[in-house]
Amino acid sequence: MRETHRFHRFTRLPVRSTHPTIAVLAALVLALCAGCRKAPGPQFPLNTQGRDLVELIPDDAERERRLEAVRQTLSQLFGTPDAPRAPSGAGLDLQLLRAAAGPVGGEADGTQRGLLRRHCVGCHGIAGDGTGPAAGSLDPYPRDYRLGVFKYTSTSDGAKPCRDDLERTLLRGIAGTAMPSFAQLRQREIAALLEYVKYLSIRGQAELALLELVVDASEPLPLNVQMVLDDAVLPAAELWEAPERLGLIVQPPPRPAVDTPEALAASIARGRQMFLRDAGQCVRCHGLEGDGAGQERELYDDWNKPKRGATPEETARLAARFALPIQRTRPRNFREGVFRGGNGPRDLYWRICVGIKGTPMPAAGPSRASSGAFTPEEIWPLVDYVRSLAGSGQRAVASGPWPVVRGQ
Repeated sequence: MRETHRFHRFTRLPVRSTHPTIAVLAALVLALCAGCRKAPGPQFPLNTQGRDLVELIPDDAERERRLEAVRQTLSQLFGTPDAPRAPSGAGLDLQLLRAAAGPVGGEADGTQRGLLRRHCVGCHGIAGDGTGPAAGSLDPYPRDYRLGVFKYTSTSDGAKPCRDDLERTLLRGIAGTAMPSFAQLRQREIAALLEYVKYLSIRGQAELALLELVVDASEPLPLNVQMVLDDAVLPAAELWEAPERLGLIVQPPPRPAVDTPEALAASIARGRQMFLRDAGQCVRCHGLEGDGAGQERELYDDWNKPKRGATPEETARLAARFALPIQRTRPRNFREGVFRGGNGPRDLYWRICVGIKGTPMPAAGPSRASSGAFTPEEIWPLVDYVRSLAGSGQRAVASGPWPVVRGQ
């Protein structure tokens, strides 16, 4: 099936007058009106990073025709930064999207509008591509939502984050990075930002699928919008439902009691044994003493791997296709006591069990596809050992229950 789109152009009829003064005034009014026309709002920049477009499509006119087809299709499905659309069947709340989108403003009751531009664009960019004005000076770079990959989750098997995962990140921030806490925002503002992050992710994955189809594979034009919705948008949206639908949210088993110094010491000693175990491969990156000085030094996450070549010259050529230079990932030095996904026992359990998505930190717990390097019960001693390296082991005995975070 193919769909043909017709665009109509509206023209203004010329003003006719036999009186020169009236004609001049009419011309002046038209000129003033033309000057007062509302400037077009911001548009989503096309994600052509990593592609040599001239090499893929040498003809300038054909290249622009194909890129414009992608832009138009995405606009029909998702709208613009000022006027978002929720594609049919994607499960997005349009009212929340509108609260997060558009220019910054506010109501008399204190309700904020334009939440993304107020709080997030400086780092994450208007398309959620992680290339905002401040991005180049940050280490690590801000997250690029368009790949649909989120690091700190409670979900296994590479699944999307559940809503609570995203809310934890937004409320807490990410320690050791430029990502601050937004706990001061109202609940509906939090909900709007979370919905917009989901929207940018679904849109970004649909965009990548479109570019592969239209630019890489030279799909005949014009595009069938319904086909794009069915084959690219809805599959990306359905992945957000998978954690709950398929039971992929990991619930840690009850933590063994470590309420005495002796019990905690025994758990820490057992955890060290597992840390050194070959099956877990903890030492390869984090080093024998957990100081991040392992033998694996050239580590890159999913956002930087495409920039890396076999030689320095190839790396320079590939990296030039991206907005930000290549950036290496460093294994965590546990002795610094900074844990980006949270430093509570349950947070560390999740980091070990499901890994850190998009990074070299693998899942060490069981999943549907693997029995894992550690059983669910074995992960708890490893948590105690890691916390002891950060000097938090003894404090954990007296800390009582885990702190309650809104949204959990």
